[in-house]
Amino acid sequence: MSIKTEAKNEFDALPSKLVGRAASFRKAIADLPSIARSDAPVLICGETGTGKELIARAIHYLGSRSKFPFVPINCGAFSENLLEDELFGHERGAFTDARQQRVGLIAQADGGTVFLDEVDSLPFKAQVDLLRVLQEETLRAIGSNFERRIDVQIVSATNVPLDQLLQRGDFRQDLYYRLAVFAVHLPPLRERREDIMPLAHHFLGKHTPPTKTPMQLSAEALSALEGCVWPGNVRELENAIIRGIHLARSSTIQLSELRLDPTSQTQIRTDAEHWQPDISDTRPLVVLKRQLVEGFERRYLSHLLACHEGNVSRVAKAAGKERRDMGRLLQKYRLDPRSFRPAPQDFSS
Repeated sequence: MSIKTEAKNEFDALPSKLVGRAASFRKAIADLPSIARSDAPVLICGETGTGKELIARAIHYLGSRSKFPFVPINCGAFSENLLEDELFGHERGAFTDARQQRVGLIAQADGGTVFLDEVDSLPFKAQVDLLRVLQEETLRAIGSNFERRIDVQIVSATNVPLDQLLQRGDFRQDLYYRLAVFAVHLPPLRERREDIMPLAHHFLGKHTPPTKTPMQLSAEALSALEGCVWPGNVRELENAIIRGIHLARSSTIQLSELRLDPTSQTQIRTDAEHWQPDISDTRPLVVLKRQLVEGFERRYLSHLLACHEGNVSRVAKAAGKERRDMGRLLQKYRLDPRSFRPAPQDFSS
């Protein structure tokens, strides 16, 4: 396996990569600058697709180790014996096929950061060896009689509640407390629904080829994205946008071109924004019509505000309305333009 590293300038604009204005997300990343200044281990918890590796990279590139390697390792991708070899390396002759010495990934990351994804998959023996790395700052390759000093920061991630593994005895308690000096808990996308549109537009800009006309999402597509439950979280949303960009027949991506997973399309209809007419609803037509129109207007205005980053003048122009009238509409629906503007996170202190 080769080391996977990036030039630091890829993360110079890091705040723009951490897209989200939801309070739960901003709270989760608020301490990253302080965490990055520490060499202490970090445990990132969150469901699949919530952005755990992005946060790990942020910690690395914001800290003093940014000029050294960032080495990601998916602990769940290897068998027990192969994982130990990947992590710690081996000496020549350590086993049948060990015809030459191999330096493990932890040693290759010396000076930098090791990211252990799916750390809950670590076999017990590897847990013991990793504990030694954390306690003694040394490691021993397979078949070696010597330990070498190692200087790395360990950032690990899991989508499994480790307390459950601790209770079952599948994960060492002493290792858990070593790994979780700092803990970052990332919320699932369904708990930060106000971030769906900003993320969708971020991915449109990220994945639309430079030679292609700038893309946008139809109102129907936006409404569907907002209503999905997103079991695959941000990664699933990004994949949907990528599909839409490449399958769209025009510069406007239609709902059908997103190829959404049916299991994600359970609609959340707890208010007028997601209301749909019901043939058993016997309220007066004028009431039902007003409710439906208001739901559409609110989604439409939210879409424009996201597209124009909260610039009311541009939103009014796009909607074909006077700025004063637009201000009244935004007030009616309690839409604060400031909440749609990029919210830079101060990573300088």
